[in-house]
Amino acid sequence: MARDVLLVGSVPLETPQEVFETCGRAIGDLVPCLPDGEVGERSYWIQVLAYRVFHGHPEIETIRRPPPANGVEKWKPADRTESWGFRVKPGVEQVRFGDPGWRLGYAKEAINSYFIFCQLRKDGLIPPDVRFQVCLPLTNSAIDFFFMDPADWPRIKPGFEDAMRAEIAKMIEKIPPADLAIQWDCCVETMDLEDAFPWTPTDNRFERNLAPIANLAPQIPSEVMLGYHLCYGTLGGWPMVESDDLSRTVKFANEAVARSGRRVDFVHIPILNRTDDRYFAPLRELQAGAARIYLGIVHNMEDERAFRARLAVARKYLPDFGLAAPCGFGRHTAAELPALLREHRRALEMLRELATR
Repeated sequence: MARDVLLVGSVPLETPQEVFETCGRAIGDLVPCLPDGEVGERSYWIQVLAYRVFHGHPEIETIRRPPPANGVEKWKPADRTESWGFRVKPGVEQVRFGDPGWRLGYAKEAINSYFIFCQLRKDGLIPPDVRFQVCLPLTNSAIDFFFMDPADWPRIKPGFEDAMRAEIAKMIEKIPPADLAIQWDCCVETMDLEDAFPWTPTDNRFERNLAPIANLAPQIPSEVMLGYHLCYGTLGGWPMVESDDLSRTVKFANEAVARSGRRVDFVHIPILNRTDDRYFAPLRELQAGAARIYLGIVHNMEDERAFRARLAVARKYLPDFGLAAPCGFGRHTAAELPALLREHRRALEMLRELATR
């Protein structure tokens, strides 16, 4: 059966078991892999790095944090204006992170979630050919949003990438590679290309945002499924930035595939609520090899006519693609989740109807 639906990460439930059970029952037959929902401290994506990794590091100074709510401290920002901010302390040449394989927290969470995943797959709640999906922020997504002085970047990014490589190695040590899918989340990168951040340099943007791929992707064994999730962000509401057309996103996708140093299995591209040819036309320039393209087009589904129009114009420039939401579901509520999952199944039915005409 074709795996034509992709979940890109966060799910508004409290435990991995709830995520696997809910999503497995609803659309498990449609997806190539299932994430654990980025629950708990990961529910606000990279903010967990601010709260758990950067804040309190002896070589990093916290210069801004989310304000208290009714006099009580909080670590989750309501929008961009409340986000964390950091700088590397003076005199520090290279920030380093201890406990290789565990310091960032991604390996620990993945290994624990995989145990639950295996049990539920054994129980038949997850199809036997569905992989366990781990979503990781690419370097600039993890750093550039918090460290607003570009002079700090060469002092912290190499150490962060060392820590991330160790996390991936630990996952592969504990999780069979043939059972694993790794998705690189590229939100800050995609937004930066659309001029979303006034503190990032305007020159050499593509190269700066693509360079980390060659540092991180080639080490992932070919047995592991590898993908990229491009995103426009949801902190304070989706989208955090809007593109004139898909040209920059397509160019980034092409280069990401070319620089990965190994096979890329899927690429997710977010789609705004547009139906004009000018916006979609760059899709014909996609050069993603054998990677499955998932368009993040499943939104505003209350107007089926408009959704069908989006599908139709997208197919003019990319005849074959799978479906996804433009981002994860982390800013939705648990009560909204069943309807969101039903929308994905209904959206796929409409796409297949359109393809048979």
